[in-house]
Amino acid sequence: MLGPVILAASRSDKMRRFVSAAPGTKQVVDRFIAGESVDQVVPVIQDAAAKGLEVTLDVVGEDITTPEQAAAARDAYLELIGRLADLGLGARAEMSVKLSMFGQALEGGHELALANVRPVVEAAAAIGTTVTLDAEDHTTLDSMFAIHEELRKDFPQTGCVIQSYLFRTEADARRLAAAGSRVRLVKGAYKEPASVAYQSKPEIDKAYVRILKTLMLGEGYPMIGSHDPRLIAIGQELARQAGRKLDEYEFQMLYGIRSEEHVRLAAEGHRMRVYTAYGTDWYGYFMRRLAEKPANLLFFGRSVLTKG
Repeated sequence: MLGPVILAASRSDKMRRFVSAAPGTKQVVDRFIAGESVDQVVPVIQDAAAKGLEVTLDVVGEDITTPEQAAAARDAYLELIGRLADLGLGARAEMSVKLSMFGQALEGGHELALANVRPVVEAAAAIGTTVTLDAEDHTTLDSMFAIHEELRKDFPQTGCVIQSYLFRTEADARRLAAAGSRVRLVKGAYKEPASVAYQSKPEIDKAYVRILKTLMLGEGYPMIGSHDPRLIAIGQELARQAGRKLDEYEFQMLYGIRSEEHVRLAAEGHRMRVYTAYGTDWYGYFMRRLAEKPANLLFFGRSVLTKG
């Protein structure tokens, strides 16, 4: 099982230095990261819009150790929203945020993260878009859901993410579906113990289908985060059975993965949103992409062995 090993490496400074220095790293990182700056990611958003796609934008960077870094993360999102407003792209792009980036793990982190994310949510609403709170490891979720609930009092369109590999998620899904919120369902990409999470792919997939059925039958707006052709087909069938119209749910996939499928789903009339990460602190995000799929790791290995 390479996935847990790679996830452990995602928190290693030694591995960070090795991967960053490897000759083939940039080639592979460029596959998953749309750029390092707002200027570099704007053409990606425009290209997606021209193809009938929407995006959710993630300014990568989770290793926040000071309140000043958390404030800088907030300001990076505010800069992004300002550019989207200037270019009239608010209707095509939302934001995804990790509360760890806003200071959640620091002393007084719950209040700090809420104070930092609120102006981002306000600014997004002002240009006609919204924010989704990404799920991180299980120890952060109670705080994330509490912040989500607080934000929704003034900004009910604020979304959140749930992960099918956690035992708790079926209960979370029932609560969120009843609340009418926007919910992205993913399998999960953090190393979690057997005491809180399913460990095998069949169990995780079965839980995914059960949870997705709950979301489709509920009052919320389901966002199907998967590249798995089987789960995509099941999602379409569950939506049909629930009597949902094409604009009452959406599919989401990562930038750089199954790009032809993005276009195909959009051409069929589905709402298709591409999770698009950018920024300079790409290491943690990149390592989770490797852990999710062995083919990504093989691609990276070949590139590292290629001398430029």
